[in-house]
Amino acid sequence: MPAEEKFTSEREESVARGVRKRLTGIFYHPSFSRGSYLTRGARLQDFPDALDDLLDDARFVLHEPEPISEELILKVHSRRLLDGVKQDPLCSTAWHSAGAVVMGAEKIAAGEVRNGFSFIGAGGHHSGRNFFGGCCCFNDVAIAIHVLRTMHGINRFAILDTDAHHGDGTRELVRNDSAVLHVCVCSYDYESSDGTNIDIGAAVSALDKAPDWQYARAALDGFAERARAFKPEFLFWYFGFDTHRGDYGDLGLTVDAYLAIGAMMKKLSDQLCGGRLEVVLGGGSRSDIARSVIPPVISLLGSE
Repeated sequence: MPAEEKFTSEREESVARGVRKRLTGIFYHPSFSRGSYLTRGARLQDFPDALDDLLDDARFVLHEPEPISEELILKVHSRRLLDGVKQDPLCSTAWHSAGAVVMGAEKIAAGEVRNGFSFIGAGGHHSGRNFFGGCCCFNDVAIAIHVLRTMHGINRFAILDTDAHHGDGTRELVRNDSAVLHVCVCSYDYESSDGTNIDIGAAVSALDKAPDWQYARAALDGFAERARAFKPEFLFWYFGFDTHRGDYGDLGLTVDAYLAIGAMMKKLSDQLCGGRLEVVLGGGSRSDIARSVIPPVISLLGSE
């Protein structure tokens, strides 16, 4: 190839990489709007239409995931759990749900997008190796971590879980993994001897006159400095809107709490791991709340 053509090709590829790096991926399957767990109707019934304004912006790209393979599921879960999930009608979207999280993680790792938001129809953080429940079927984040390690050479991870309930399944799966920092904002305080398993009792203090500030402050204080010291290569935020005012885990929160946490997570990902951040949807039941809080969080991910 002549030198001039080679230079032009390299420049175009560099520009293309830069464009991809600025993208925010959105991972969504149509089945999530027809039926998803703990709903009054279908909590995601307004999606993906509720994202139309965002999708008119070139910074955001929508991907439809394939169902996850049984082979990958069995890298994290037992055959007994898999057989149980197959029998549970609440888990009908579980394969595409885990597929969305894995697809998001892989596209972030490959540099096709800077960060991403993965919708789910069935949750993940209450699913351990041999147990599942709470409308969580396959542990999407744990499976994604396995894929990132084995396929992309990424080894250190930090997870912030702000769902209303403790991520007991995720904790069981990562408890003895010193290369995973797991911080769960829940109703009590706990820290493991090695400092990688943390519970922050923010739920009680969040019931204050300024719940958004109290809750966000607890998440920020509990996660940010630990993550900086831990030096992860990839961040996950397990984001439940069940903590929103009027939902089943009501802590009096509004979108302001989620945006404060999201801004912190995005800043940390830029500082620590080249922007690698995947937001994974967790609990929440009301379609009106989903419509009001999810698009602003995704918009935040696409900001400069």
